[in-house]
Parts: sequence; C-alpha cells; structure tokens
Amino acid sequence: MQAAPLHVDVADGPPGGEAWWVMAEDGRRLRIATWPAAEDTRPAGTVLIFPGRTEYAEKYGRAARAYAQAGYAVAAIDWRGQGLSARTAPDPRLGHVENFAEFQRDVAALLGLIEARGLPGPRFLVAHSMGGCIGLRALIDGLPVRAVAFSAPMWGAQVAARDWPFAVISALFGPSLGLGGKLTPRTNLDHPFVEGGFPGNDLTTDREMWDFVKTQVERYPTLALGGPTLGWAHAALIETTRLARLPAPVIPALTFLGTNDRIVSPGAIRHRMARWPGGRLEIVADAEHEIVLERPEVRESFFTASIELFRRHG
Repeated sequence: MQAAPLHVDVADGPPGGEAWWVMAEDGRRLRIATWPAAEDTRPAGTVLIFPGRTEYAEKYGRAARAYAQAGYAVAAIDWRGQGLSARTAPDPRLGHVENFAEFQRDVAALLGLIEARGLPGPRFLVAHSMGGCIGLRALIDGLPVRAVAFSAPMWGAQVAARDWPFAVISALFGPSLGLGGKLTPRTNLDHPFVEGGFPGNDLTTDREMWDFVKTQVERYPTLALGGPTLGWAHAALIETTRLARLPAPVIPALTFLGTNDRIVSPGAIRHRMARWPGGRLEIVADAEHEIVLERPEVRESFFTASIELFRRHG
C-alpha cells in the first residue's frame, strides 16, 4: 500500500482525504480514496462507495462530505480499467473487462485497505449504476455490510426496442468473433461529460453538478473514460442475466430511481426491489440517471434516506 494522488482541488470532499495504491490478487493496481468522519461528529462507521462505469473517486467528493458530516468515514474505489486504476484495454479510453468476476477482486482489495487503514465499523454500502451490479454480486457473496443504498443500479441495460436484437447479438457473439476489444456501436471514446453539452443530456438535470464533473475530467484528463467494448457489454449481459435468477440477499436495502433514467432498466430494478425482503424503492420524478449529481433536493433526499437507513441498522 502506497500513497496515490487525490485531486482535492476538484473533489470538494471533506478535510483529510487521502488516496492509496493497492494491488488486487491478480496484480492489477487499483486506487482507493478515503475520507475520515468530521471531527465534531460521533463515529458511526464507514460507507463504501461503489462507483459506476467511467467514474472515479473524486466524483464522489461531495457525497463523501455529506456522509462525513453524519459521522461516517468513506472509502471509494476506482474500478480496474477506469479512474487512475490500471487500464485493461490497449487504448486507455476504452472501458473493458473480460468478466465481471474480476471486479470482485477489486472489492476484496478495498476491504483489505479498509482493514489496513483501520477505518471504523460497522460498514455500509452506497452503489451506483455498474457499481450496483458489482455490489449486488458482492452482497450475495457475503459482503460484510449492515445495509445498502443503491442509486440507479445496473441490473439490466435500457436499450431501444429497435436496437435490442442488434445489441444482444453484438454483445453475445462479438467477443467470439475476435471483436471483444472493439467499441460498442453508438458510443465513442469521449467521456460522457465531455462528448456533449448539458442541454439534452441523459445524466442530470442540474447544470452546476454537470459543470462540477466536467471540470474534473477536463482538468485531469487521465480520469476520463470513453465507451465500453463489446467484451464489456458481453460480460455485463452475462452477469446481469445470472444475477436476475438469484434471490435478493437478506440485508436492508434502499434504491433510488429517476423517472427519466435512460441508462439502466427500470423494469429490472422494479422487479428486483419488489422481491427484496424489506427493500424500499424510491421513484424520483423528473430525475435522470445520476442521482447523486441531480438537483439539490434529489441529492439531499438520497443522502438523508441512506443515512437514516444506516443509522437504523448501525
């Protein structure tokens, strides 16, 4: 474990943030950021943040601030292939993974870092989009947390009906045809906060938060990641299909989903949460995919609800 860079000038996280290089069991170098709970709070445990695809620790600086002010330490990971962790594709702008099981090695490395740094228990999970897929698998496998708050979890992708056959065929058979490293159709190599402007975007309705992330990737381009490969799409399709067949883990769960989400499958989320014992689904009117980057009242609602959940089970 060695010190790693953390761009505090653009993270807007709580005081005391640090970052570390750790090695996954297969030799991949990963970056993990940690923030302590605010000094004037009663220690309440540690929140693990599982980011979505294309994301990195700095994007969750303001989320870390909200949890730190409530007494929680925070640990956020850059998944392999994104952020400052080791990129897995020859072109670093491509998001690639061979199998989603690889991400569970990253989860194990995160838990090791938390132990090594002595972050306090109990532990809780906040998981967004792809992180929600990784998080669900980790929970099923016994991730030691007391409760989980999901933000638009990727338990299925949202694809237009006219594109569905081509998307599925490409994802299923592209890698076997030697095309696993190729960019998926209808995507490009630019980070989503760089490729287009704010008007009409499918991530957030809040201009200030859009500019917050756009500044991060423009000032530090090494944080940016473009579209996924067919190999990633294949791995994601296989994993979400397998997870859909499994029962929900027995753990308190809260999920937020915007009515305007055009990234993940609302049907898969509704189906999963309807079968989650004691699970709660919050539908947010007129919100896009990025709940923690949405307008202030949406962000505050998510943080408040998740903190209340964590306190009840702490």
